[in-house]
Formats: sequence, C-alpha cells, structure tokens
Amino acid sequence: MITETTQLFALLAGVLGLVFWLSTLPALSKFFKIMPPVIWAYFVPMILTTAGIIPAQSEVYSWMSRYLLPFSLFLLMITVDLRAILKLGRMAIIMMLVGTAGIVIGGPIAFAMFSSFLPADAWQGLATLSGSWIGGTANLVAMQASVGASSEVVGTIIVVDTVVGYGWMGILIFLSAFQDKFDRWVNADSSAIDRVNKHLVDAEQSQRPATLNDLTYILGLGFVVTVVAVAAGGYLPSLGDPTVISATTWGILLVVTVGLLLSFSPLKKLESAGASKIGFLALYLLLTSIGAQADLAAILEAPMYLVTGIVWISIHVGLLLIAAKIIRAPLFFVATGSMANVGGAASAPIVASVYHPSMAPVGLLMGISGYILGIYAALGCAWMLGQLSVML
Repeated sequence: MITETTQLFALLAGVLGLVFWLSTLPALSKFFKIMPPVIWAYFVPMILTTAGIIPAQSEVYSWMSRYLLPFSLFLLMITVDLRAILKLGRMAIIMMLVGTAGIVIGGPIAFAMFSSFLPADAWQGLATLSGSWIGGTANLVAMQASVGASSEVVGTIIVVDTVVGYGWMGILIFLSAFQDKFDRWVNADSSAIDRVNKHLVDAEQSQRPATLNDLTYILGLGFVVTVVAVAAGGYLPSLGDPTVISATTWGILLVVTVGLLLSFSPLKKLESAGASKIGFLALYLLLTSIGAQADLAAILEAPMYLVTGIVWISIHVGLLLIAAKIIRAPLFFVATGSMANVGGAASAPIVASVYHPSMAPVGLLMGISGYILGIYAALGCAWMLGQLSVML
C-alpha cells in the first residue's frame, strides 16, 4: 500500500494525467465522449483503494479537500463573464432557471417518496448529488464538504451521478435527431437561437501564452484568498439543524462571492492567461482524492438510490418540457438548460454542439452559470433534505 504523502499525491496526479492523455487518443475519442475523463478521475482511484493499493484515509486527502476546492472555485468565479451570460437571451436563461428549480424541488420530493428505503444518512448523499446536478462536479464536492457526507455515501452517489446523470445525457444526445419534430410540436421560436449566436463571445481569441508573471499572480492570489476565506469561515457560526452551513461552507461561500465580485475588476483579465484552466486542474486533482476515499462496495447500496435519482431527474425533465411548451423553447434550450445543471461546464458544451455545432460556446456559458447558481441553490435543496430527514 502506498501511504507516504508525497508518493500518494504523485500517484493521484499521475492517474489524472494518464486519464486525460488517453482521452486525446483518436481510437478512444468516442468512448470518452460517452464517459468523460472527469468520471475516471473518480473511478480509477476508487478501484485502487478497493484493491488495497492506496489507503481510504490520508492527510493528503484532507489537505486537498480543505484547500484545492476553494482555490479552484475562486479561479472559476473570477473568470466568469456575467455580461456574456446575460446576453444569452431570455429564453436560454429561463430554461436554465427552470432546470435548476426542477433539481431543487425534485430532490426533496424523491427523498420523501423513498426515505423509508434509504439509510439514515441518505439526505447527506442526496444533498451532495444536488450539488452535482446544479452546476456539475465542482458543486458536488462543495456540497459534500458542506453537509459532511461520508466517503461511503459519496461512493454510492458517484454511481448514481454516473448512471442517471450521464444516462440522461445520452438520451439528450439521442433526441437531437428529433429536434425538428419537437420544435414543431411546441411551435418553437427558433429566432432566439439566432439572437444568441449574434452575442457569442469567442473566448479563445483572447487567449495568449501564459507568462511566469501571470502564473505567479494566479497562484499567489488564489491561495491567499483561499487561506483567508477558510480561516474566516472558522469564526462564523454553523447554521441549520441538521447542519447545512458549516465553517467549511462559509469558507466556500466567501470564496465564491469574492470571486464573483472580482470578476468585474481588471483581475478578470487573468482568464486570458488561462486562470480557469488552473482552476479546473485543481478541481480534477481534488476529484482523485474524493474517489480514493470511496469503495466500490458502495455500489451494493445503489439500487434504491438509483430509483430515487431517476424519479428526481424525471421531475427536472418534466418541468423543462412544460416550460418549453409555454415559452415555445426549441429542444436545443431544453437540452442545454438541463445539461448546464446536471453536467455543468464539462457536459453542456458537448450536448450543445450535437444539436448545433456552432453553439458549443452557448453550452459553456450556460454551464458556467450553473456553477454560480449551484453553490447557492444546492444549499437550499440541502436544507430541505435535512429538514425532511428529521420529519420522516
């Protein structure tokens, strides 16, 4: 078993590098479109733990969870282009918000239906899943830290997230072949897509090679803000019974809020040097440690979690379809509005490009908006789940 801290960190970093290198191979491109590299950042360390190669508990994992999460969230928030998101258009934003509402209310409804078949700490697992389904992976990790979900519960939730979440993504990709029929059924206003396309900002044009100065600014600012926010969070009171907003949550909320405010400052220009890419790297490194703390034996508890997840996402889909009929939204906005929540910035551009190849940036912007909403909306969902766990 590899237990020495530096060796363990190096192994996790090596696993992440190997997974992303394999995803670049042409022979495996279709496979990784179905099962993105981020999933394997969870599963490969989970397999290594189950096989006894690495430990389920280590101070390396604790450090990564405490600091890499707020560090990555700060860099993702500081690079958000809120003006570009607002320019997406009324229809895109409405479908995004309806998708979020479907997750927030769907979780408590599904939990109330199946709570008697689930373990006592299931609400913590479902609260963690709400983070993933309102903005993607970064919010999953944030909600796990917020409610204190155990590694065993998170292992099960990863299975549900993969099977149900990415299963729904597969269905959306399949439905792209029928978007004309759907659009006729709702009498869709396709001019909205044209308006959105006119306002797209091609972020790649502003990219430039990062200099040493850029990297020192990004790392220095990111870690200083992270350490200060984490320390400040320790002085703020825990809220909720059971606890939903803990000292860890306060630290995350401070980081996210400060990052969003600074996104309107000149520091936003750090994105041209790839600040968000460093944020994603930190996030994916953190995911390897989350996977390492879980055990594949958790899959044995998955059946009722899977049923709960299916009902939950069905409520989300149902609300999106009702909203699409009312506001005459094309299937494109149903798909991207859903994936911006359920899959986040990693999956929304993929689904958007399947429907309209030139519209991948729309999916990306909607996915980024999911990160913003997720931190706040998922806390509301977690609070409702916590209250139901006491009542039921």
